[in-house]
Amino acid sequence: MKFTATQIAEILNGEIIGNPDVEVHTLSKIEEAAEGSLTFLANPKYTPYIYTTHASIAIVGQDFVSEQKIEATLIKVENAYSSFSKLLEYYNHIKNNKLGVESPIFISDSATYGEAVYIGAFSHIGENVVIGDHVKIYPNTFIGDNVTIGSHTTLFSGVKIYSDCVIGAHCFINSAAVIGADGFGFSPDETGAYQKVPQIGNVIIEDHVDIGAATTIDRATLGSTLIKKGVKLDNHIQVAHNVVIGENTVIAAQTGIAGSAKIGTNCQIGGQVGVAGHIVIGNNVKIQAQSGIGHNIKDNEVLQGSPAFSFRDYYKSYIHFKNLPNIVKTVNTLEKTLKS
Repeated sequence: MKFTATQIAEILNGEIIGNPDVEVHTLSKIEEAAEGSLTFLANPKYTPYIYTTHASIAIVGQDFVSEQKIEATLIKVENAYSSFSKLLEYYNHIKNNKLGVESPIFISDSATYGEAVYIGAFSHIGENVVIGDHVKIYPNTFIGDNVTIGSHTTLFSGVKIYSDCVIGAHCFINSAAVIGADGFGFSPDETGAYQKVPQIGNVIIEDHVDIGAATTIDRATLGSTLIKKGVKLDNHIQVAHNVVIGENTVIAAQTGIAGSAKIGTNCQIGGQVGVAGHIVIGNNVKIQAQSGIGHNIKDNEVLQGSPAFSFRDYYKSYIHFKNLPNIVKTVNTLEKTLKS
């Protein structure tokens, strides 16, 4: 795809300084850009690169004043960073604007889908599935029976959605994510052997949720595992059965959340955090990476460590922990002195 400076300026409501007809076909960092690429300058420390870049077009702020000759055509906008982000979103929309139903494919006779959808080859759409308008389902995707998918949702290649799950509108589910697999439910019998407990619930994902690659969200034993509106999940996250994650909570990669845990709204959870089952984490909680949460957490707490406690206390304690060998040596010396 090619865009002229004029087309880009119209999208961003920007002012062109240079050749309005110059074309670009790719996006690049300012220090690496080649001819035919579009870049931007938002951070002042990258200003020297604006004079050496080989980019054909550069987006800059309205307050930018050139101190020497610039080869690139400039597009001046109110905010260079947000304008470039807007352009990325526009570019991504065009790039992924696939339509139609490919072949070979299996779509059950009882399944229905809306207008302007894309369903990629080798996908399986089960019985009584309902797919909304403008949904994009990339190749090799499995959608089980009785699943509902809201409008403008995208499922990338290799996503698996088990039966009876509900996916909201404007969601993005990345490759190899598994929604609705059985929860980890087993009960020992009188011999000590573990018998499987049937998992007959489902997963409900509300609107505007993003789910990273290879993340798994297990179906509930009874009822629903619930991911509420606006939640953002990174790659390789495990969400167990009957978990509830509140609105606009974000969770980084490799976090594991055990069964029936409840996480509040607007929380921020770092990578490799472990959350024990059946606990409640309040609203606006921040948990640092690699922390272990084994008890209920009140609203607005900031935690670190394993087991986690107040991050301020953690940092104070960590200073002493780093000096522990010297502290032990000092204590031993004092004990010897007192004995003598």
